[in-house]
Amino acid sequence: MAAAPGDGPPSGARLLTGPFLALVLAELAYFVGIGALIPLVPVYAADRLAAGPLVVGLTVATFSLTALVLRPAAGRVVDRWGPRRPFVGASLLLAVVLVAHTQAGSVPVLLLLRALTGVAEAIVFVAGMAVLLHVAPPQRRGEALSYSSLSLFVGIALGPALGERLVDLGGYRTAWLGVAALGVLAAAVGTALPGARPEEPPDGAAPLFPRAVRLPGLAFVVGMVGSAGFLAFAALRAREVGLDGAGWPLALYGGVVVAGRLLLARLTDRYAATRLSAAALVLSGAGLVLLGLAGGAWTFAAGTVVLALGAVLLTPAFFRLLTERLPDGRPGAVGATFGVLVDVGLGAGPLVLGLLAQGRGLASAFVALGAATVGVVLLLRAGARPAGATPPR
Repeated sequence: MAAAPGDGPPSGARLLTGPFLALVLAELAYFVGIGALIPLVPVYAADRLAAGPLVVGLTVATFSLTALVLRPAAGRVVDRWGPRRPFVGASLLLAVVLVAHTQAGSVPVLLLLRALTGVAEAIVFVAGMAVLLHVAPPQRRGEALSYSSLSLFVGIALGPALGERLVDLGGYRTAWLGVAALGVLAAAVGTALPGARPEEPPDGAAPLFPRAVRLPGLAFVVGMVGSAGFLAFAALRAREVGLDGAGWPLALYGGVVVAGRLLLARLTDRYAATRLSAAALVLSGAGLVLLGLAGGAWTFAAGTVVLALGAVLLTPAFFRLLTERLPDGRPGAVGATFGVLVDVGLGAGPLVLGLLAQGRGLASAFVALGAATVGVVLLLRAGARPAGATPPR
């Protein structure tokens, strides 16, 4: 996968450059804003607009569904205009939409604004991936994604508390405007990103799932399903093993993921992407099996840690694997493919685990999903290795 056209390739193997730090900071401002909306939107819809549970769910889901549907189009926009302009424009769109939330006096208006927020999300994610491909040396892409992904984790961790604090200070108007300011900040920092408009934009639309990435992409989705299913059902499974709730297990999971992304970042580039991806799937599957077999706090904690270690490696490893197999010169298309796979895995996780648990119970469902996650390693072995890819070591 080549560097994004328009600014020239990065020199040497240095990763912590000004453009990379600008990307991390811009994404941090954006994701803190998105995180702040997590508690604000459903409570606002229920309390201020008298929305019922179904409408509240639809309001929340509209954001994710819009982002999922528009990621391929966002990839084409990024490849035609370069990543910087779309990133800045989408961040400003987020700010404008949040200002408009101050006038959201009905459910239809709120739904429209949530859809527009999803438009911004689709573009920002894809543009951020394209910038990452440009600023990260090819031999350090796993490390780069490990570090940059912390913007999302920190944003989701800090954003909800910030949103609720702004409501306490001045009501929803203050909250909407405060979060809008984060969109402006993301746009301002985003002006320092590389990725000018390419002199010769690629013609036509790239396929979303070329043949070379279908099997590894499916394996990645299965790995994401396990983590997403755990996050959705951790509280219920924790009660089954005698815990009061999932507070400390979820904190343990998040702490291991954040620490692992920091401490093991360089490991993600040390081994062949296929081998590392397989290790991530085995760890994730083993963690799910342990969680299914757990009979108390210690085994539940062990399963949580093992699953979290799988999550540490999963995204960087498959990011490397997909970029090795996708065509050069289309960083936006790469970001779109990766984003859709992430969305599908996160969205399908609770549904898949819930279906497995229907009639069998959560314990059996965790074990079954864990076994399937380990078994899907075989998909990584299927098919011919693409020409030019680094052979496993």
